[in-house]
Amino acid sequence: MQARQGGLTIAIRFGGGAVWVVVRRDDDGGIALRFPVFGHDATARVLPREDHEIAAIEWRSGVGRATLRLSGDPIGLEQLRARYDFTSSVDLRIGRLPRDLIVFDQDWQPARDGFSLEAQQRKMNTGLLYLKLGRPALGAVLYVQNLSSLNPYFNATGSKPENAVRCDWPELGYAPPLDPETGQAMLARGKPLALYDTILAIRAYPQCEEGDSAWQFLDMIGAIYPWLSPPQAEFRDWPARARATVQDLLHAPEARIEHFGHTYFHPYTASEYPDVMVQLAIAAAVDDWARWQGLRHPLVREILAGLEAFHDRSLGTLRRYLPNVGKDKNPNAVDSWYLYHPMLNLANLALAGHEDARTLFLDTIEYGIRAARHFSYRWPILYDLRDFSVIQAVAEADRRGQTDVGGIYAWVMLQAFELTLERRYVDEAMRAIDAARGMRFELNYQANLTAWGAVACIRLWRITERKDYLKQSYVYLASFFHNSQIWQSDIGLARHWRNFLGVTCLQDAPYMAAYECFDSFAAFERYLDYGGPDLIPSVRLLLNEYCRHALDRAWFYYPDALPEEGVAHKDIRNGFINRALNFPLEDLYPDGQPAGQVGQEIYGCGAAMIYATRAFRRIEGAPFLVWSDVFVRALHQIDASTLSLRIDGPAGSEARVVLVPVAGALPAALGARLASADGRIVAFHAQDGRLEARVPADTSLLLTWRQGVD
Repeated sequence: MQARQGGLTIAIRFGGGAVWVVVRRDDDGGIALRFPVFGHDATARVLPREDHEIAAIEWRSGVGRATLRLSGDPIGLEQLRARYDFTSSVDLRIGRLPRDLIVFDQDWQPARDGFSLEAQQRKMNTGLLYLKLGRPALGAVLYVQNLSSLNPYFNATGSKPENAVRCDWPELGYAPPLDPETGQAMLARGKPLALYDTILAIRAYPQCEEGDSAWQFLDMIGAIYPWLSPPQAEFRDWPARARATVQDLLHAPEARIEHFGHTYFHPYTASEYPDVMVQLAIAAAVDDWARWQGLRHPLVREILAGLEAFHDRSLGTLRRYLPNVGKDKNPNAVDSWYLYHPMLNLANLALAGHEDARTLFLDTIEYGIRAARHFSYRWPILYDLRDFSVIQAVAEADRRGQTDVGGIYAWVMLQAFELTLERRYVDEAMRAIDAARGMRFELNYQANLTAWGAVACIRLWRITERKDYLKQSYVYLASFFHNSQIWQSDIGLARHWRNFLGVTCLQDAPYMAAYECFDSFAAFERYLDYGGPDLIPSVRLLLNEYCRHALDRAWFYYPDALPEEGVAHKDIRNGFINRALNFPLEDLYPDGQPAGQVGQEIYGCGAAMIYATRAFRRIEGAPFLVWSDVFVRALHQIDASTLSLRIDGPAGSEARVVLVPVAGALPAALGARLASADGRIVAFHAQDGRLEARVPADTSLLLTWRQGVD
């Protein structure tokens, strides 16, 4: 059987105990997908094709029945999806199967010349390979195994897809994982299972330069994204969670401790010494929350009053710990990123009008510059504050330092430029970003640092009008999404939470972390604002989708949102878990381990405030908040009961807009229409005490209302 998809020739063949899907360009070599045939007596027949299917085949043998459905892109892009389902007629035990992707030359031999691998699956993240094939001249190939479809297999066999997609030359791709205890997988009689859901995107003109390769990777992910089974993101009441969080900060004894006559916050529940990053992360989030309400919160002043105790005037920097820190800590040691993240939030407070924060920021920024120059903008893991001597140069996982610290450093420099308008800070930001060139898909060390690096790049592009900084922002984003989980796990306990589009906090971490999740969300809100319509569509899609799903997924970091068995109860690394407190757990696992093994983050309590202030818009005098699962821009109140707003998001997609009642009141009458040529009326429907509508993304909306309650 043979067919065409774009410039590709596709053939389906049987042989060697397998069904082969052979993909070639012209008469050169190509790639082949291999699917196992169980039993020696198999017979095949062609099935009727469904929409966009290239082929559908069924085979039967004495041990079972399988179907292969091969579909293509409806407009002819060189993209394929091969779904392979199997139902065993006996209890069948299988061992290791060969990986499903083969690269071959004109003589049908494994082809290594012209082959380069850019990225592959990391632990439980997206099951992908991104590679270039010069010979055969196929081009750039993105291979993705849609792990969402394979959840029933993982649960039925007691397996998990950690590093299930690899390049083990000459075999590439996916091998179904096995039960780690038996080294086998039991396929129970009569139970249909998807064994493979393989997706290929191929581009005839591979981009090799770092920035171009990055945007091509992002563009290919965006192109196949609808095939990756994105779940419905749910509405979450983040303002209510934020209000409860502030009350816990004010009153929970597990959160607060006094030193030197000032109040400080523990990093975890009644655990760990107060440190400067924790204090500023909380202060900046509470300040955002208060300003969103048109207020100033006394808690922010309380925190700022205690910061001087971290200030080492002799060095001209903020130390991580207070002077009375216990002897079990090295008071002179600092993680490279830990120097700059407090400065980021200090600058946020300064830009919000806190003069004491501005003074402290400008008093400590020169030390940050000296550190950057000392390390030539390539930071180690850990060093001594006093003399920059390296304590730990590289991480064991990859033998590299903190590769993306230059990104957050560049962003801090641009904050300093915004505060002072001194050009030298822009020059520093440029030096840091330039020093990171060439890392390609190895750029990510910690997710939120990578996200802020992308924002720094796009801000530099706007300031300098140098397009190479826009392209370099795509390098940061490609590394970020390489570390993401573009699949929804239902393995074991993970069925109780969401992980779709979550990103592991570190390049080698087994879990998603609450702080990195919301800090990346805040960064991407800025990125989309700076980028506007000039971003490639796939980048707008992926960032909007990341933020849309973060608003849902992050709810499950809170222990009261999880079942009792889904939360760790012993061997907790830091402190303990109090389910009544509105502080998130640090860790959620896609493989179904109990959440919270690292601890309950007080330093991550700003999550609710960040999500509330970015996703919910307050309108003076209106009986509702406006929530959207994409960002709302250019909101303008025309009069007391008329509102104009711009709905962001990628063109061609849909946004969900919700009017959330204030104090239980909804408008007695509501009118809404698109501010477009056709002026289409938008119907809002009652849903769980709210009013909801679906509108096109990347559009404007006019709202009118009449006060009162029906």
